[in-house]
Amino acid sequence: MSVKQTASSALAGAGLLWVARAARGVPGSIGATPADIRPYAAGSPRYRNGRFHNSEPSSTVLPEAGGSLVKDMLTRRSSGVPRDAVPLAPPLAPVQAAELAVTWYGHSSALLEIDGHRILADPVWSERVSPSAAVGPARLHPSPVELTELPPIDAVVISHDHYDHLDRETVEALAATQPEARFLVPLGVGAHLRRWRIPADRIVELDWDQHTEVGALTVTCTEARHFSGRGLIRNITLWSSWVIAGPTRRVFFGGDSGYTPRFADLGDRYGPFDLTLLPVGAYDPRWPDVHMNPEEAVRTHTDLGGGDHPSLLVPVHWGTFNLAFHAWSEPIARLLPAARAEGVPTAVPMPGQRIDVLRPGSQVPWWVPLG
Repeated sequence: MSVKQTASSALAGAGLLWVARAARGVPGSIGATPADIRPYAAGSPRYRNGRFHNSEPSSTVLPEAGGSLVKDMLTRRSSGVPRDAVPLAPPLAPVQAAELAVTWYGHSSALLEIDGHRILADPVWSERVSPSAAVGPARLHPSPVELTELPPIDAVVISHDHYDHLDRETVEALAATQPEARFLVPLGVGAHLRRWRIPADRIVELDWDQHTEVGALTVTCTEARHFSGRGLIRNITLWSSWVIAGPTRRVFFGGDSGYTPRFADLGDRYGPFDLTLLPVGAYDPRWPDVHMNPEEAVRTHTDLGGGDHPSLLVPVHWGTFNLAFHAWSEPIARLLPAARAEGVPTAVPMPGQRIDVLRPGSQVPWWVPLG
């Protein structure tokens, strides 16, 4: 065999090894099949013709709204990467959960302390948000704390089944290390967890406006304007926001959503809220209905009643994974002036930082040097 043939064979072999590594574990990470999911979804009034639907119809991509997607993939993808290492706050978890506090771990992962209870929202600790360990958007900063170092958690809430909100490895680890925690999920998402051998008695599946009790808290699955899917088939599981209400404090977790006037209805029904966690990143003119921009996050906060009740807005769904084409810090650069214009108090924690909502302290603009 010639040197050229040997080199070619070596490259082919390396390519096959890479493909095998990229494909390892993918079917299991994708989760449940449509047949697994259908019995849990079919009874919902939002489930028609084998799919869930938004109350307000939405498009996911508008090709005519601002340029070529392929061109942006080639030329603008790097704009979503910080210029330097993202700082991490030292871990801080009091022995007793507070009346109202939030720790942001990056993207949409947050630990809520409400009236002495702890709720973990959309936990994702894996290196990539993808069914593959080798391909897909990778972290822009490490996890601020190991899962094993989290304090005792009463429940985990998950907004929908996209990989940047529902992560198999994280769910399996939490099931093992947090034996008292239940998993609260929208309809159909429980099938993924059962596929991953999470005991059925630890899973609570809810439709919009259904609720369950977690200690002294009432946790309600509420509307969002989004979509779902872990494979080629979309919208066979439901997506949601969450209302977490205690005896004295109320929190709204937006998960992932486009703007919709229906948030005002949620404010009327479940508010007022002392804290909102709302998505501010991964927006684009080509998918305006499923990811809100920073100005729409401020509008959502006020629609939820934040303009009439002292309420803190904490942005999520930004800073950890490069999922769109805007600059890394643009969501915060746009959010803060919009919030000031509407008189909305805002706190922007660095990954791992705990904010005592009743005593938030001064804001350090840690994101500015990172661009």
